[in-house]
Amino acid sequence: MPRRSSILAPLLLATALAPLAPAALAQAEPAPEAPSFDGAVGWINSGPITLESLKGKVVLLDFWTYCCINCHHILPDLAKLEAKYKNELVVIGVHSGKFDAERNTENIRRKVAEYRIKHPVVNDAEMEIWTRFDVHSWPSRVLIDPEGNVVVFGRDENGNPVTAVGGEGRYELFDFAIGKLAADARKKGILDEKPVAFPTEESQYADKPILFPGKVLADAKSNRLFISDTGHNRIVATDLDGKDPVVIGDGGEGLVDGDFAKARFNRQQGMCLDGDVLYVADTENHAIRAVDLKAKTVATVVGDGKQADRDPREPFVGPGKSSSISSPWDVIQLEGSKRIYIAMAGTHQIYAYDPEPGTVRRFAGSGYENIRDGLPDDARFAQPSGLATDGEDLFIADSEVSGVRVISNIAAGLPKVGRVVGKGLFDFGDRDGAGPEQVRLQHCLGLAFADGKLYIADTYNNKVKVADPKTAEVATFLGDAKSGDSDEPARFHEPGGLSVAAGKLYVADTNNHKIKVVDLATKTVKTLEIPGLAPPAPAR
Repeated sequence: MPRRSSILAPLLLATALAPLAPAALAQAEPAPEAPSFDGAVGWINSGPITLESLKGKVVLLDFWTYCCINCHHILPDLAKLEAKYKNELVVIGVHSGKFDAERNTENIRRKVAEYRIKHPVVNDAEMEIWTRFDVHSWPSRVLIDPEGNVVVFGRDENGNPVTAVGGEGRYELFDFAIGKLAADARKKGILDEKPVAFPTEESQYADKPILFPGKVLADAKSNRLFISDTGHNRIVATDLDGKDPVVIGDGGEGLVDGDFAKARFNRQQGMCLDGDVLYVADTENHAIRAVDLKAKTVATVVGDGKQADRDPREPFVGPGKSSSISSPWDVIQLEGSKRIYIAMAGTHQIYAYDPEPGTVRRFAGSGYENIRDGLPDDARFAQPSGLATDGEDLFIADSEVSGVRVISNIAAGLPKVGRVVGKGLFDFGDRDGAGPEQVRLQHCLGLAFADGKLYIADTYNNKVKVADPKTAEVATFLGDAKSGDSDEPARFHEPGGLSVAAGKLYVADTNNHKIKVVDLATKTVKTLEIPGLAPPAPAR
């Protein structure tokens, strides 16, 4: 085990959120083995780094995997700590992937850029670093003091030292600990306060007209196409052929209402259209936005810009504009209803927003992350990230169980949760067949329904699959599992969103920064051209 520094030894991990005081500090412990990054298979935002080279700095290791919504939630906290302790702290992301696709350095590289991560990230593909630091869950954080000792945060029930702090939040804990470590090292004269800068992956994508598009929405009736230009924090509206682009949002990161030129989003994802109102799941703002396409304005209708911190297991209903929500990933309406259903990835639930009274409430999902069918209050989802409907039933891309779920009997007022495919949190792969026992997907993010068929963005398999919801038969429709960017043969790179209109399947090919258009009758694929579209001007 790495050597340890016990600055918070009397504190049990269960009380780590309690206010901390200097009286809680203790002395360092013996050090049998130096911590290291041995086992790393790649580095992003930096060349290889050794912990020895970071002596004099406080080092925070963030163990994460890019599919994990909880890992997303702590990124703002890490950024705040990096800004506050810019001279004293170095954050290193340790990416210990869950899914097969997440162990590929090039895939991680793109996610580091998409999530705007500015610190170095090491690919711990074989989880050797994870094991060395005794990590057990995503996300987890480990602190190393300026002398190279691993910090102990408390003792478990067996008296063993706790060095990896798991779960979301804990900003106050790390703020206190980093401040104390830096102050002690400064007194000893060993603190290195020279800032360290790293080149970032995101800088290479500045010229992309579309950047990491997460979702796409096609509407045949109005001949309109809406692209969630996620990496640019904006919506792009065109006709179905990609002509006459209109940009919604100035490209800056933020929660700003107003006209199209000044509105701001933050890594928004799914959309649904109700007449001339486009609803947007503004994921990183933890909000639902309403875009008035006639008035050319954007307004927030759900969310106060803060991630909900209430217990998701409790029933909830509240006023939309003042209620906190957590990482909405997609939105949809059922035929004949104004209600907006929300894939609430952050709490593993489905929410419902009713525009007339302006209320939002939990609709289905207990808040526990897993897969369980049955009544809405008892059902379990795992990071629902895509929605589709046949007009009556609601289909859900349940990404962390690599499944497709269904909520039926909604109109009758007796909703029931079932599944088309999906078995468990660690049951994934690439296998066609029929039903949950045979079929395997890998972190599917998007769905679209047309002519009795359900199309699935099998994201980490780089495929589009097609299912018969009645028989649960699933087959590969396009893609050969290889990541790539070609129309013939059809190859994608982690496609995240699908939509169907006028016999065409529109694919948000996320890591290729493109929209692909598939003729459903012939399976021919072409890349959508959008003449006149340019990336946003640099934020001021």
